[in-house]
Amino acid sequence: MSSENKRMPVGGQAVIEGVLMRGPQRWGLAVRQQDGEIYKEHWDAVLRSASFWWKCPIIRGLITMFEMLKIGIRALNRSAQLALGEEEAITPLEFAGSVAVALIAVVGVFVALPVWLAQQGGDFWNLSAFSKNILEGLLRGAFFVVYVAGIGLWKDIRQVFRYHGAEHKTINAFEAGADMTPEQVLTYSRIHPRCGTSFLLIVVIVSIIVFSVAGHGGLLWKIMMRVLLLPLVIGLSYEVIRAASSIKKLGTIILWPALSFQYLTTREPSVEQIEVAIAALEEALGRPLSDYSGGEELNESRE
Repeated sequence: MSSENKRMPVGGQAVIEGVLMRGPQRWGLAVRQQDGEIYKEHWDAVLRSASFWWKCPIIRGLITMFEMLKIGIRALNRSAQLALGEEEAITPLEFAGSVAVALIAVVGVFVALPVWLAQQGGDFWNLSAFSKNILEGLLRGAFFVVYVAGIGLWKDIRQVFRYHGAEHKTINAFEAGADMTPEQVLTYSRIHPRCGTSFLLIVVIVSIIVFSVAGHGGLLWKIMMRVLLLPLVIGLSYEVIRAASSIKKLGTIILWPALSFQYLTTREPSVEQIEVAIAALEEALGRPLSDYSGGEELNESRE
């Protein structure tokens, strides 16, 4: 394996009893089934370099987020079928209902509630408008951290977090040009700078700045503006991570809160879970990692 593998960054996410990986040209899914066997499948990825919009800052962040959500939901549904032995996939109506409930919960807990609490607290302490925005951002960040820490107490979620750690270790080992055996991959860090959950924490930080110039109306106005400005916040956050990842020392400082946050969203995986992550990466690249020569300048992918 060559250290030039780092010139072809790959990405992915954990799913139920498995890992989803993205290579330059396709997605690879690997899931540990109830009989212990690893099921693998792949499908073509959107070639970003061929898209005009991929060259546009901010917009490419939205494209990435949409693609990850779309493919991620598909992979989660498929992994649930395979790992849990479910025969039927979720219906479009069930899916739409789940998404609607999730969106309402997200807006309520991570948008409306912090805005309301910051407004009440700001009025009580006679804070300036900017200070209220800072308080709102801190509350939003605190809610998010508490939420992740809380779900991490659930056994099934801890298992997903272990596969998340396996995904990170596998990518770190691959980008370092390591011998891709499960035992060797296990020695690598479970922290990775392009992690999607780190991206969410950066979104919280960037939102403080963006929302501070969004105007200062009533409660409903503030909530509406935050929802409308969310695409801009997502796009800017993507550019922050993209820039920070290319500047090692400065990037480490900028991304330190997000990298530290990964100690909540990952757990140390087992050798068996590393095997699944390696299988997913091989499926995404289209050939065994032992045959991969590295050194190829390929399209960029992001976790």
